[in-house]
Amino acid sequence: MLDKKRIRLMAKMSAYEKKHAKEDLRISSYYKKDYASLNTLITVLWITVGYAILAGLYALCNLNTLLENLTITKLLLMIAIAVGIYLILVIIYCVFAGNFYKGKYNKAKQRMKKYYRDLARLGKMEMKEKK
Repeated sequence: MLDKKRIRLMAKMSAYEKKHAKEDLRISSYYKKDYASLNTLITVLWITVGYAILAGLYALCNLNTLLENLTITKLLLMIAIAVGIYLILVIIYCVFAGNFYKGKYNKAKQRMKKYYRDLARLGKMEMKEKK
């Protein structure tokens, strides 16, 4: 006999499996700190690549004006400013990326717990039906 609660539960679980299960399983295979640290490190690497490309393009576009009045003091000052901006950018992105990935991990874990809880409920429903 068909049970409405059981059908709704199965539909809800199926929707979860289609939408989130693969990614949540991958995320929950890590510890929270490891997942957040790994993805923050990846973010820092991409920020470094992007910053290097943008700084290189800026330097290439303004090469004439940069080289006209270039002295050692101005060169050191420009390098210090570029490194300072890079460090500030990396620190800001690290803080936000760490918080973002910790939140993403928590949401994935909550969805996985709910899924396993629903799976247990479905198993109990089947056991009751067999009796």
